[in-house]
Amino acid sequence: MWSLISSLASPKKFFYLSDKLIPWLTAFFILSFSYGMIGGLLIAPADYLQGEGFRIIYVHVPCAFLSLFIYAVMAGAAAAGIIFRLKLAFLVIRHSAPIGAGFTFLSLLTGSLWGKPMWGTWWIWDARLTSELILLFLYLGILLFQSAIAQKPRGERAVAILVLVGFVDIPIIHYSVYWWNTLHQGATLKLFAPSAIDASMLHPLLAMIAAFFMYYFIVLFVRMRYDLTAIHANHHWLRDKR
Repeated sequence: MWSLISSLASPKKFFYLSDKLIPWLTAFFILSFSYGMIGGLLIAPADYLQGEGFRIIYVHVPCAFLSLFIYAVMAGAAAAGIIFRLKLAFLVIRHSAPIGAGFTFLSLLTGSLWGKPMWGTWWIWDARLTSELILLFLYLGILLFQSAIAQKPRGERAVAILVLVGFVDIPIIHYSVYWWNTLHQGATLKLFAPSAIDASMLHPLLAMIAAFFMYYFIVLFVRMRYDLTAIHANHHWLRDKR
C-alpha cells in the first residue's frame, strides 16, 4: 500500500508508470468499446417494454457510473493530499473535475432523452435526478473555485476540502431510489445479487462501462502528464524521455 502511495507521490514514477499503462488502456478501451457498441446496438434484442429506446442505456448508465466514480476518486485524492501532502493528488482533482463534469452532464442529458418517451416528460424533480443535478453544480463549483484560488497559498487544500464536503451527495445519489418513492428505477446492476437484465443485454453494458472507465484514466493520465511536463521541464529524468 505504501509503495502505491509512494509511486503517486513521485512525478517521475507516475510519468514512467503512465507511459507503460496508456497503450494497454487504449487497446482495452478500443476492444471493449467496439464490443459494447456492436453488442448493444446490433446484437442485443429490443426490450419487451421500452422497445429500441432502451439502447440509450449503453451511454446513460456508463456516464452515470463515471459521474459518481470520478467524484469518489477526487475525494480520495483530496484526503490523500490533505493527510499525506501528495502534490499529485491535487493534480488528480484538478484534471478529474472537468472530465467528471462532462460525464455528469451527459448522464443528465441522456437521462432526459430516455425519460421523455418513457415518462412523458424531459425532466421531473425526482430525487435521483435532482441529486445528480446537484452533483453537476458541485463539479462546476469546484472548477470555478479552482480557477479563482488554486494559484494562491493553500488554494489546492481549500479545493480539496470543498471536494470532501461535497462527497455527501454521492451516497444520496446512490440510495435516493431506496430512500424515497421516485420514478427512477432501482439498480439494474447489483454487486451481491443477480442483475435484473438478460445476459445478452448485460455483457455489452459491462463492456461499455469498462470502456468509459478506461477512457477516463487515459484522459486523466494524458492531462496530468502534460501538466507535469510543463512543471518539471528541466528535470533530467524528463529530458531523457524526450
